[in-house]
Amino acid sequence: MKLQRKNRRALVLGALAVSGALALTACGSDDTGDNSGGDGATTSAAASDIKCDGASGQLQASGSSAQKNAIDAWIKQYAAACKDVQINYNPTGSGAGITAFLQGQTAFAGSDSALKPEEVEDSKEVCTGGQAIDLPMVGGPIAVGYNVPGVDNLVLDAATLAQIFDSKITNWNDEAIKKLNPDAELPDLKIQAYHRSDESGTTDNFTKYLQAAAPDDWKYEPAKTWEAKGGQSAQGSSGLAQQVKQVSGAISYFELSYAKDGISTVSVKTEAAEPVAATVENATAAIAAAEVVGTGKDLALKLDYTPDAEGAYPMVLVTYEIVCDKGNKADTLPTTKSFLNYIASEDGQGLLAEAGYAPIPDEIITKVRETISGLS
Repeated sequence: MKLQRKNRRALVLGALAVSGALALTACGSDDTGDNSGGDGATTSAAASDIKCDGASGQLQASGSSAQKNAIDAWIKQYAAACKDVQINYNPTGSGAGITAFLQGQTAFAGSDSALKPEEVEDSKEVCTGGQAIDLPMVGGPIAVGYNVPGVDNLVLDAATLAQIFDSKITNWNDEAIKKLNPDAELPDLKIQAYHRSDESGTTDNFTKYLQAAAPDDWKYEPAKTWEAKGGQSAQGSSGLAQQVKQVSGAISYFELSYAKDGISTVSVKTEAAEPVAATVENATAAIAAAEVVGTGKDLALKLDYTPDAEGAYPMVLVTYEIVCDKGNKADTLPTTKSFLNYIASEDGQGLLAEAGYAPIPDEIITKVRETISGLS
């Protein structure tokens, strides 16, 4: 479909943009000097497209740990261009990030779940004359990482995942897992399932998937806090990934960007003919089917957790930057708009693929850019 073709093109361009040695210059610089690398190739000055627009001072933000690796990449590029700005992003988790924003402690928050109606109402206290809105900025798959000795390829479906994370399937050689992996040498090994200890939009989206795709096996309401029985917990996506890496028999969920240093990830059996791997492109195929359900300037999305198209990965999330549509603090508004404009730009979105994320579809990110320009 059209959106998927555009996103695949954006992924390729993004990968090419970050694979070269990017020459960064101060914001507003018109330096056109030779940036040739050792092989004689000339690279573009990526920072020349970043508009600082009067940005200065410190900008405090917090929230989603899912987007931390994307934020780190963005800040590195932005700070090289806008040298009078220091952006401090604290990956405290979506719930804590929203709380800090509603208390007026931060200029914007990152959340892997859209604002609830009561949170929008509360935001009117900090957004003078306005309210908080959701700006979708980062997409990507929720990978299920595992540590099972001797098993390099593992297929699970929603029902099996639901039973594993509800302590109903407790051993790796369980018949349900064997049925999905007839050629695997599954060991007689206890399953160590880990979930987030903090409030997390990743948990919210993961449990939305379980409820939508395995309603007979997952009886809990989706939420940022973990509700199921048993299991062990760890702080943040990085904490979960660390446990999977260290503990034999471990399994957990986290963003694809944390599935590194040898962590294997599950391919998910859907209604499609073949199991679907957790990749940026497969997540993009699912996110492209999302629809905007927010009203006014709010751009909250409705995701499809049960896609049946070939190559559409079902466990996806979108991270929103939450900001006031009106009533932003005057001293931080220029910097907030400048930074958000950059990360929503073609260059900013182009960095996402290399960092393990999916860019937001063109039709949606265009609306995000228009909304940012009107922040006040």
